[in-house]
Amino acid sequence: MTQILTFLGKGGIGRTTLAIATAKQEASQGKRVLLASQGSGPELSLLLGLPTPPEPTDIAANLKVVQFNTPYLLEQGWEQVKKLEAQYLKTPFFKEIYGQELAVLPGMDAAFALSAVREYDHSGDYDVIVYDGAGDRETLRMLGIAEIGGWYLRRFKQVLDGSDIVRALSPFWQPMSGAVLNVDWSKTEFSGDRIDEFLNEGKSALSDATHIAAYLVSGDDAASLAVAKYRWGEAQQIGLTVGGVLVNRGNGGAIGSEFDPLPVTTIPAKSGDDWQPLMEALPNFSSQIASAPKPMEVDNAAQSVRLFLPGFSKQDVKLIQSGPEVTVEAGEQRHNIYLPPALQGKPVKGAKFQNQYLTISF
Repeated sequence: MTQILTFLGKGGIGRTTLAIATAKQEASQGKRVLLASQGSGPELSLLLGLPTPPEPTDIAANLKVVQFNTPYLLEQGWEQVKKLEAQYLKTPFFKEIYGQELAVLPGMDAAFALSAVREYDHSGDYDVIVYDGAGDRETLRMLGIAEIGGWYLRRFKQVLDGSDIVRALSPFWQPMSGAVLNVDWSKTEFSGDRIDEFLNEGKSALSDATHIAAYLVSGDDAASLAVAKYRWGEAQQIGLTVGGVLVNRGNGGAIGSEFDPLPVTTIPAKSGDDWQPLMEALPNFSSQIASAPKPMEVDNAAQSVRLFLPGFSKQDVKLIQSGPEVTVEAGEQRHNIYLPPALQGKPVKGAKFQNQYLTISF
């Protein structure tokens, strides 16, 4: 199974530098590594000293790099979309539209980056994918698509299932979505249930720390520490495990117990083109991730759900119960807990916030 690693922290703290160092270190151990970047600027190329094309390209032994380009990703499937549209619709809408024009729509960059990562993950060509997002907020939103999408689908499922418009467009939308987003709907009927299954696959992948995990990147200054801790809490909200903290160009000892129980690793400043000191300072990611706190634990016997929410206080958390699920709002993220059968139908009796954990009792 491919391991996907990403990094969260304040802008300018060195996330891209540590992503490159991680990719180089993992490749030096004989693993097949893909360094994937969503950033559209020249930073990655300048740090590598090499071009960063929109297709995976070898840059060293066991190491490939790709820089996502949304217009390019969309254009790959666009001609197929227009053919399908002409086949299924009497009045084609996309005929005069170029794929590049849709890249400006909100959320398109995150959706296509997620689709590309998913495709490379499923390819079996890589042991490790190091993902360097355009920003940590964008990365969290991208990885949280399945969580938020599932919430909206459950709210509108009855409308979707009974909609004449959905039934009329599904023969076209089914192959179109497959062409653009690399989703295979061919094995089953395109419906709300199938979409829900697809989103649940994404949530399941995110909840597996051996598959997808993040590391916090911080300095030893108050601002970067505060941002890293806040992102830690937001990551837990979407079900993303955080394995540890990398203190870049700073003094890890100055952090003290700010991030307990996460391990803290100090990374030296990069000197010229020498990556070796950074690579050697990096932790063993797999062993640290295995011992990281789980974002959520369900105890059917005790009839409770326990969430790890570092960086937040009781005043920051809001609970909403609706049918078989409980929504926990904290920060900019929403965690929608679809309760197991043993807890469904039971009202929330109480909630206790203690030692960074929120315990909800039924």
